[in-house]
Amino acid sequence: LLPGIRAQTLVFTAFVVAPGTTADAEKGVIDRFRSLPIRRSSVLIGRSVASLIHSSIGIVVMAITGLCIGWRIRGGVGDAVLAFALILVFGFGMIWFGILVGSLMRSVEAVNGVMFTVLFPITFLANTFAPTEPMPRWLRVAAEWNPVSSLAQAMRELWGNGPAAPPDAQLPLHHPVLATILWSLAMTAVLAPFALRAYARRTSD
Repeated sequence: LLPGIRAQTLVFTAFVVAPGTTADAEKGVIDRFRSLPIRRSSVLIGRSVASLIHSSIGIVVMAITGLCIGWRIRGGVGDAVLAFALILVFGFGMIWFGILVGSLMRSVEAVNGVMFTVLFPITFLANTFAPTEPMPRWLRVAAEWNPVSSLAQAMRELWGNGPAAPPDAQLPLHHPVLATILWSLAMTAVLAPFALRAYARRTSD
């Protein structure tokens, strides 16, 4: 269960950074940044790194809480470190999604509406809290191709907390570590340029 909760928490990092990006524009914080001799992209990069550090604190708290209630890492040290690294890499991609939405939306209320609509189906249409095997075929395929499922499966296998994917599972669940890395890199490579462009348009108004 804990890997699923962590995967959900990482998705919701986008929920934290998106309203903050919009609020900065509403309150005039961005206008003050524009008066400084810095690149506009440095503001977003700084926010993304700060959000990643904030997420890291949450990961540590969840790890300590998990140890207190009986969660254990049953794999090797290298696998354990790799699992935590995957969390951060995936979270970094989600942070750029949040920055993109925060740059596009004009109010915090609009941001919250979009994030609820997008993020909740992503976290629940996955193997985070329920196995995918009993799902209808079309739903199972969608759930197993969900990046959140790859992340949760990778953590379970690397920490020794769960079985390998069943033979008839979709390809990402048979190679969850590689799939998570590819999903994370793809999200960052696609979303970061769009976020920077949206932010540039927003701050040029």
